[in-house]
Amino acid sequence: MNMLQNLLLLIVPCLIVSILIFFISKSKKHSQLKAVFKSILFLLFFWFIELILQLLCSERFNIDPLIFECFIYISACFVPVLILFLSLIFVKTKINFTKKYLLFFIIPIISLLVLWTNNFHHLFYIKYSTNFRETVFGSYFYIHSVYSYGCVIFGIIYMLVYSIKNSGIFSKQSLLFVTGTAFCLLTNIISTFGILNLSIYSTPISFTIGILFYAIAIFKFNFLNVTPIALQKIVDRMSDGYLVLDDNNMIIDFNKTFLNTFNVSAEKILNTSISSLPKIVGITYSEKKFNTLLEKAKKTGHTARIEKHFKEIDKYFSIEISTLTSDHSYLGCLVLLKDITQHVLDMNTLKNNQEILMEQERLATLGQMVGGIAHNLKTPIMSISGASEGLKDLINEYDASIEDPEVNFNDHHEIASDMRKWIEKIDNYTAYMSDIITTVKGQAVTLANQEIVSFTIEELVKRVDILMKHELKHSLINMNVHMNVDSSLTLKGDINSLIQVLNNLISNAIQSYEGAENKDIDLDFNLVNKNLVISVKDYGKGIPKEVQEKLFKEMITTKGKNGTGLGLFMSYSNIRAHFNGNIKFESEVGKGTTFSVILPA
Repeated sequence: MNMLQNLLLLIVPCLIVSILIFFISKSKKHSQLKAVFKSILFLLFFWFIELILQLLCSERFNIDPLIFECFIYISACFVPVLILFLSLIFVKTKINFTKKYLLFFIIPIISLLVLWTNNFHHLFYIKYSTNFRETVFGSYFYIHSVYSYGCVIFGIIYMLVYSIKNSGIFSKQSLLFVTGTAFCLLTNIISTFGILNLSIYSTPISFTIGILFYAIAIFKFNFLNVTPIALQKIVDRMSDGYLVLDDNNMIIDFNKTFLNTFNVSAEKILNTSISSLPKIVGITYSEKKFNTLLEKAKKTGHTARIEKHFKEIDKYFSIEISTLTSDHSYLGCLVLLKDITQHVLDMNTLKNNQEILMEQERLATLGQMVGGIAHNLKTPIMSISGASEGLKDLINEYDASIEDPEVNFNDHHEIASDMRKWIEKIDNYTAYMSDIITTVKGQAVTLANQEIVSFTIEELVKRVDILMKHELKHSLINMNVHMNVDSSLTLKGDINSLIQVLNNLISNAIQSYEGAENKDIDLDFNLVNKNLVISVKDYGKGIPKEVQEKLFKEMITTKGKNGTGLGLFMSYSNIRAHFNGNIKFESEVGKGTTFSVILPA
């Protein structure tokens, strides 16, 4: 092969490399993968230039070709290491260049020093010729070769193994890169060790073919913007739609689930900003909200979540944003979209069913209450009816006596006295009925005006004390508050309903004494098994056992004709229905009673 042919074979790959460098440099996107690949291309360009100079000067000016070999090996020593780095970055997306990576350059630097001083020791070349068949290698040349080939081979195997392991198939990008690199490697081995009679220029010329593979990987399969293949999260959760964003929030990967969910083509969203995605797919979503979630994920190091209803497609999604890092460097983020539409529908159905059950429970309670009211009103109504009949008889008797000469003044007074007795009975029964109506009305108003708010225990105690202060003072009773919890503990619910319940329990405790001298009521606050327990304790007459069995189940009272049993019954129903709590009691006749309101804290 004459010089002109060799020169042409060197110029062609040199031009191809130049074109690749030009197009890669035009891209504003910066990454480690691109930087390392560009460095390889620059070294190859330098390699070709030195070979061209060697070809021209050696034959025309009779210059020792070993001089040019010393400069050519700047590329030959460092390209294998950079190929290894390229494989590492391709798999990990980014590596944190620490001092340990500098160790990879020790052998190449030593190789250059040995080569540049070869005339003094001949460790690299005993005899050098542009015809490898005539070249005699020194002992160090084999050390250099083993290291260089080792870097390239390890890089090839590393990329293939991780491509297969994490993708399930060869990634097109890695397959093209490996093919191009392996071709150059085999050509170099064959020519260097004289397996075939190839030119000294065969290795760099083989890069022409290798570079073509690289070009296809870059321009057709987006090699330099490749999605990290080591992101196992993607593989593990393919059933959900996902987006992979780079460190500039550009969409660099997605799956078919995402495309099918939003009925969008890959071409429309690839390499577009996340900020333009809502407009492309026809949904409403705030970029500000997304950035807030992303910053939260970056700050905490944990996945940030939010639930979102996209009305345009009538679907509910759980959006999860996880940051992607390598060697503590931020690479981008994984946006996972879980379709929770069915879950939301199921929860709504469950909620509706719960509301129906609560309504049924409310109606059952109402029915029980109405039955109790009817039971309590039955006796006074019958008594009032009997009293009315008695009054009628007395009126008829009085009317007949007006014209009866035998009926005297005293007889009229006796009839009037009997009328007063019947009227007093009617007054007592109507007052009893009025108490029932007042109690029911008060509870009904409380339930109707129920307001869910947050309040502290301290606020609750103050309001109870204000409302019960007069009644306690009038009854000469001391109420001792024992706060065994943090008074700033916050509860959530209707404070007015809870106050109504506590007031009723305290009123019952007051009425339990019936003139006793030592009158104390203990209002205790305790935390038991993550529940707030509010206890109202008296030392009065206690509750008879026959009444205890019916308490909360029926409207029953220990106050005789002065009680209705409604207050306690409705307090129990209120705590159960609206606070998801409970009321329990302990009582001993002659020693007192303790009512405990149990609320989830």
